[in-house]
Amino acid sequence: MRYWWVNQNQTYRHEVPGGYLWSPKRKANQAKNPFYDFMREVMPGDVIFSFCNTHIRAIGIATSYAYEAPKPLEFGQAGANWNYIGWRVDVKFYELRSTIRPADYMSVLSPHLPAKYAPLQANGAGLQGVYLTRLPETFATALVDLMGVEARQIVTLHQQMDQHLEQATSGVGLVQWEEHELAQVQNDTTLRETDRQAIVLARRGQGLFKKRVMELEQSCRITGVDRVEHLRASHCKPWRDASHEERLDGENGLLLTPSMDHLFDRGFIGFESNGQTIVSPVAHQDSLARMGLDPKRPPNVGAFSEGQRKYLEFHRENVLLMSAYLEH
Repeated sequence: MRYWWVNQNQTYRHEVPGGYLWSPKRKANQAKNPFYDFMREVMPGDVIFSFCNTHIRAIGIATSYAYEAPKPLEFGQAGANWNYIGWRVDVKFYELRSTIRPADYMSVLSPHLPAKYAPLQANGAGLQGVYLTRLPETFATALVDLMGVEARQIVTLHQQMDQHLEQATSGVGLVQWEEHELAQVQNDTTLRETDRQAIVLARRGQGLFKKRVMELEQSCRITGVDRVEHLRASHCKPWRDASHEERLDGENGLLLTPSMDHLFDRGFIGFESNGQTIVSPVAHQDSLARMGLDPKRPPNVGAFSEGQRKYLEFHRENVLLMSAYLEH
C-alpha cells in the first residue's frame, strides 16, 4: 500500500461523489507533467488524501489500476468529448466529518516533505501544477495522526480488507469508451459490411487483423506457444485508440497467449524497441510468474519491424503502467 495526495480544487465536486480520479496525459501545450504521469503507478488499496480549498476533505482507497479513459462529461463542455483521452483511477472516497488544514501543522509535516514532487511548500503554501503526487509513508502517518480517529479507522479498515470485490467493478470508464467506439463502427454507413466486420473482429484479436499479424509473427513472443488456436493478435496501439487502418495493420500487432495478451493490453508489461520486456512496477509479481513470465528475469523477445517499433512506442507512452518520474 502506498500513499498519494491529490489536489481537487476544481474537480472535487465531480471526482469524490463520482468515485474516480481523472487527469490529462499531458499539459495543454503537450509537455509532459509528472503529476499526471504518477496516475500510472496507483494500485488498488493505495490511500489517497483529497486536498480541496486548503483542507483535507476526504480519504480515498484506490479500487483500480490506472487506465485510459475519456474526459468525464461532467467536467464541462471544454474538451468534454470522446476524443480527449486521459488517465483514470477508480476510487472509493470517504468524506470526512472533521477536516484539517495542513498549513496549520507544518511544524509537524514539513520535516517529512519529499525533496522532489512535494504536495506543499515547507511553509504550507500550495504549489501550482500539482495534481497527484506520492507521499512518503512518514508524511502520511503524521497526517493521519493529526486527522485523528476517523482517518485512522478508514486507513486501518482498508489495510485489513480484501480488495478483490471492489476491483470487480472497476474500469467503468474504459468499458464505456470501448462500447462507444464499437457503436461508432457499427453505425458508420461509409464502411462496407465486410470492412465493418473486419474492424469489429479486430477488437478481439481475430479475423483479418490476426491473419495479417500472422504474416509477421509465428508464435507468442514470451511463451513460445505456436498453436494458432491458443494465440490472440494483440494490438500494440489499442483498438480503442487506433484509426480503422491502424486497427487492421498487421504491424500493429503481436501474437500472444491470452494471459500475455491481458498483461500487455492492461499495461502490466511492455517492450523496448530492442525487444527487451518491460515489467510494470505495479504488476503482481507472483501472478506474472504463474502465467509464465519471470518478472525478475524478463526476456528479450527479439527484433521488431520498423512499424512495430512505432506502435510499441505508443504503447509505452500511453498504456504501460510505469511513470518515468519515479525511481524503480
